Amino acid sequence: MEPLVAIQLLNGIVLGMIYALLAAGLTLIFGMLDIPNFAHGAFYALGAYVAYSVIVRSNNFWAAIVLVPVVVGVLGLVIDALFIRRLARFGHVYQILFTLGLVLIAQEAIVLIWGADPTSVNVPPHLDGGLSLGLVTFPFYRLFLVGVAAALIAAVWVGLERTKYGAIIRAGIEDPAMVDCIGFNVKRLFTLVFGLGVALAAVAGALILPVRGGQPAMGEELTAISFVVVVIGGLGSFAGAVVGGLVVGLTQAVMTIYYPSASEVAIFAAMVLVLLVRPQGLFGTR
Repeated sequence: MEPLVAIQLLNGIVLGMIYALLAAGLTLIFGMLDIPNFAHGAFYALGAYVAYSVIVRSNNFWAAIVLVPVVVGVLGLVIDALFIRRLARFGHVYQILFTLGLVLIAQEAIVLIWGADPTSVNVPPHLDGGLSLGLVTFPFYRLFLVGVAAALIAAVWVGLERTKYGAIIRAGIEDPAMVDCIGFNVKRLFTLVFGLGVALAAVAGALILPVRGGQPAMGEELTAISFVVVVIGGLGSFAGAVVGGLVVGLTQAVMTIYYPSASEVAIFAAMVLVLLVRPQGLFGTR
């Protein structure tokens, strides 16, 4: 295997895990709560910029990784409680229009607070350098990124599938009235799930910042890609989010080598192909 191909495949895995982390958040919001959140990429961008501020002011990458999901996740809680949940009674069209408006608001807010110029931060010193893999040397930070993304997705899956509160949330999705009757506030639980989905998107933005930097419109493309990943993997499936993310990331990486101009088109072609063969997605049930 040529070194260029090897490094691009590894980069595809890294990108795929970022997509998977984003899609895991969207799986919670869209796949489970049935909220078409077209502002998902905006929360990803906000995560990157909040991380930038924390790193610049404290010179502490780890503080950024801890604070970003809290700050942006709480913002998501407020937005859901005040706006998105209240719009649910009017149908998806109003939620879609509202979240599209959030995209524009987020972009303008980023420009006003951080400016229109791209931002970047250095890789943390203890994650600098690379691991020799024979043909290529791959950066430690990108390996770290893959590990963190996988760990976060696994933790959320365990929380939803193997804990009491996860069972309550799943029951609330299936039968909200029943869960309300046994004393749990379903609306509050759903708002917490929305906040968790937003927090995952924000962490993805923080993790990618040392690799790609940040710019105000960075979330636009990622929203579309997140939906593609969820559709390929299947609604409500965390395994689907991971596999779908890797499929999209590797497709982009390979196409960048051989047909760069078609790399974006290829991922949508992959989605269409999956829908033709399996309309519910690779791991979906509906």
